[in-house]
Amino acid sequence: MAKPPRPLRIATWNVEWFNALFDDSGRMLADSEFSARYQVTRAEQLGAIGIVLSAMNADAVMVIEAPDTGSRRSSVAALENMARSFDLRLSRAVSGFPSDTEQEITLLYDPDRLSARHDPRGTAVGKKGSSDAPRFDGVFRYDLDTDASPDLVRFSKPPLELEVETSRGGRFRMIGVHMKSKAPHGVSGAEFVRQSIQNRRKHLAECIWLRQRVEDHLAAGDSLIVLGDFNDGPGLDEYEKLFGHSGLEVVIGCDAPADKRLTDPHALMAMRGRMGLHPTTARFWMAPKQHYFEALLDFIMVSPDLATRAPDWRIWHPWNDPACLATPELHQALVQASDHFPVTIDLPGM
Repeated sequence: MAKPPRPLRIATWNVEWFNALFDDSGRMLADSEFSARYQVTRAEQLGAIGIVLSAMNADAVMVIEAPDTGSRRSSVAALENMARSFDLRLSRAVSGFPSDTEQEITLLYDPDRLSARHDPRGTAVGKKGSSDAPRFDGVFRYDLDTDASPDLVRFSKPPLELEVETSRGGRFRMIGVHMKSKAPHGVSGAEFVRQSIQNRRKHLAECIWLRQRVEDHLAAGDSLIVLGDFNDGPGLDEYEKLFGHSGLEVVIGCDAPADKRLTDPHALMAMRGRMGLHPTTARFWMAPKQHYFEALLDFIMVSPDLATRAPDWRIWHPWNDPACLATPELHQALVQASDHFPVTIDLPGM
């Protein structure tokens, strides 16, 4: 009896300080100089990234904080060079609108398993913007503080919209995201509060903008995957109550009918969690407190039709995933590679 085809495996992974591991020609800086990771050399971080990518064996990885694209640098070239060096089957990369930062959103994928092309939706608008889900490199108008004056919102890291077709004929839309961070830096007291609220307002506006695009796809009957670093989760900070919902809940559509909601079991656990118990995907060192802080920030959300395929989600956490913990080389690589851990989804029949 023939074995059923293996499921399509999609991953999202935020790789910290990825850009600093390449020169302007996209060549890896695999040397003994320290990377931006604490007490980790560039060679060690790159080697760890290669180990994790090989172990995941994904058909496509949405890389968050991918290497920079600019006048002299190319995120696609850097990742494809890395794939050749590590002999990965993830040999192709595709990116979208470049960011205002040195952090891009780029899909690294196996061309034998799928094809992907940048396919942005929405109207290209000028500086005045639009309140009706403009293209993600444009300006979104939304009145968050009810002062009758719409806020003008731009993504510093425009979401990556892709049209994907698998080798077995499956088709779906994919949106890779890296939402606005809400954490202020280098301030305290009243200024900390002011910046926290201001950052959350912008974060929520970005999520509302993304949700409008999600609703358009669901109304059109598109199969959809929304994945990446949301810098958010239910109950993550004390300012959430000022706005009613977390941005994550907005994107999922927690108040929408079932056929208009996205599904991610880790997000659901956090929303329904008791005593704050839920999975985590990131681990940060907090110098003032001298300890580590863990958070659930990275998600893979799917449309209702994909959810009926009984997909399997996994967080590749070095301590909480038994297989990662029991494999010393992989465990160490996950710790060295980034402060975020990969999330995968296995989609049968795609």
